[in-house]
Amino acid sequence: MKTAVLSVGTELLFGQITNTNTVFLSKELNNMGLDVMYHYTVGDNPGRLADMIRMALEDVDMILVTGGLGPTQDDLTKEVACQVFGDELVVNEKALGKIKEYFLRTGRNMTENNAKQALIPSRATVFHNDAGTAPGFALEKDGKYIICMPGPPREMTRMFEISVKPFLEKLSDGYMSYKLLRLYGIGESLLETRLIDLIDNQTDPTLATYAKEGECQLRIASKRSSREEADKAVQDMIDIVSERVGEYIYSCDNEELVDVVGRMLLEKGLTFASAESCTGGLVAAALTDIPGISQSFMAGFVTYSNEAKMRELGVSEETLREHGAVSEETAREMVEGLARVTGCDVCISVTGIAGPGGGTEEKPVGLVYIGFKYGDKCFVTKKLSTGASRKWIRNHTLLGVLDIVRRNI
Repeated sequence: MKTAVLSVGTELLFGQITNTNTVFLSKELNNMGLDVMYHYTVGDNPGRLADMIRMALEDVDMILVTGGLGPTQDDLTKEVACQVFGDELVVNEKALGKIKEYFLRTGRNMTENNAKQALIPSRATVFHNDAGTAPGFALEKDGKYIICMPGPPREMTRMFEISVKPFLEKLSDGYMSYKLLRLYGIGESLLETRLIDLIDNQTDPTLATYAKEGECQLRIASKRSSREEADKAVQDMIDIVSERVGEYIYSCDNEELVDVVGRMLLEKGLTFASAESCTGGLVAAALTDIPGISQSFMAGFVTYSNEAKMRELGVSEETLREHGAVSEETAREMVEGLARVTGCDVCISVTGIAGPGGGTEEKPVGLVYIGFKYGDKCFVTKKLSTGASRKWIRNHTLLGVLDIVRRNI
């Protein structure tokens, strides 16, 4: 089914807010096997909105609209949808009741214009909003669909997950199964090369590669007559892919690398500590975002200066003088000192040059050393990211640290 995503709101055109809704919906629809053909953005103008919907429906089967469902006079998405789809607005008593419940629950006074949000197209399937007041809906005519959701991202994403996604799955004439594999340590071009015969000859399941900052993603999808058949087809393809690039796959369920590593530490009952210089605590911050990680994460040091490296970790002044703060020798002494100070099972150290200044021909910006210690295993890995921003170098280093932990525990 060909789809389009339409965002409504003059504030989007003015650049006053970032349109995260389109990114979210495109990912979700793509993962479901629905082809997103267009992204549209239109201001709070009923004439232009109607023209945009009509134009889009000439080439797609379904439009997902966000925004314009609120209580104010410029919220006109429902009115325009009725106009284009030949319907009329009627009071939906259940929606009105839920709006009243929301105001009662939050202790706020419900103004008269909020009742406008309970006006829903008469033929619509209603999607109730448990994160706000504006309900959404789906409307169909002649095999074409419009699905309208509220603009605030928190409300939209919750409504999509709870109501819209199941609705879309029921529209399918079969069952769509898909998995999003996450990979680190392999570029998109090499990933495609390893899988090129599968990609060139694909029918069902389908494979699609995506590049993400510092990593790759691979979507595997199958549409079959039953859930069991589709799930098996996807799993069979995952098995084939894993034989070729399995060492780089860290999740088959679209998980973040930090969540995978955090779960591994907790499941294995391992304690963890970090000593960071150029990353400035990114590793510690990422891991401590995970609920329950206090069972594993014991300590995090940000030893940015040479003095801190010597004082907190016992790095020798001679090592720093002879080899510098950014060196294999310093990274090794940092991680060994960290293990000695904390007594943790797994320890990592990071030292590098994040830039944009401070680099030399011998030690350019982007040079990073990562120390790792787990039991008798202790080593230092050198990484070099050239032509990258400070933020990218730091974030890529974080992924490198996490992948080293994943591979070695």
